[in-house]
Amino acid sequence: MPFSGAKRWLIVGIALAVLASFFSGEMNRYYLGIVIDVGIAIILAVSLNLINGHTGQFSLGHAGFMAVGGYFAAWLSLHMGANAKLFFPLSLLAGGVLAAVVGLCVGIPSLRLRGDYLAIVTLGFGEIIRVIAQNTEAVGAASGLKGIPKFTTLGWTFGLAALTIYAITALVNSTYGRGFLAVHDDEIAAESSGINTVRYKVTAFVTGAFFAGIAGGLYAHHKQFLSPTGFDWLKSVEIVVMVILGGMGRTVGVIAAAILLTVLPELLRDFAEYRMIVYALLIIFMMLLRPGGLFSINLKRRSSAA
Repeated sequence: MPFSGAKRWLIVGIALAVLASFFSGEMNRYYLGIVIDVGIAIILAVSLNLINGHTGQFSLGHAGFMAVGGYFAAWLSLHMGANAKLFFPLSLLAGGVLAAVVGLCVGIPSLRLRGDYLAIVTLGFGEIIRVIAQNTEAVGAASGLKGIPKFTTLGWTFGLAALTIYAITALVNSTYGRGFLAVHDDEIAAESSGINTVRYKVTAFVTGAFFAGIAGGLYAHHKQFLSPTGFDWLKSVEIVVMVILGGMGRTVGVIAAAILLTVLPELLRDFAEYRMIVYALLIIFMMLLRPGGLFSINLKRRSSAA
């Protein structure tokens, strides 16, 4: 997509998000909460898609970055008093920046690894973050962080989701972004061509961590409560499943999978005792029917037609 065209879609997306937020007061609170959850899931899935999809790495620590951003943004809001709402955007930004810094600290030593080794390291990192939060009294320790003000709105959520999609798409489609695809296609060939593969992997890791931190801040100010158990390895796996199910490196498919996997558990809530079984079976059937992701068949037809 040309830069100007993508920019127009970004403006349209933000405008629609603001308009929807203006009328959100008339929505049922339950359904509004689900829609906001969908927007947060889109940010998480699209940001992880840069790492796992476009760059070809396998990170299992995205929930850790989400936790860093969420806890820090919530902590700032709780200590700003009456000015908290005014500085809400800065709290989100600060949470994203801290998550990016943590991603840099983790990425520099670990991204020299590949495949299963990288997955194990990032999984361990996510668990370290959870244990730190669980034992830190400043953020509520095991009992969780309570009393977080509710600042997350439909406008903030989908405005930032549109910005995330635009930023990741523009980065991947830029001249610099060709390096991510080269690392994904063949890391050894990319290195032999003079491409600094570690730099590209760290860049993807830091960028993905930044947007995961933003999503964490939105999540904290939406749920108004943070618990370390909400950021365990299962949360990271949930985000990875969105990327795999949607199609690695396919932004539209990843967005569709994020929507599906956020709404589906709510639709199955009436079958509480069988919900996770049905949920797992649906995922298995979809992966059997379309192992390349939700949009795999369409892409194959398009390539054959070309």
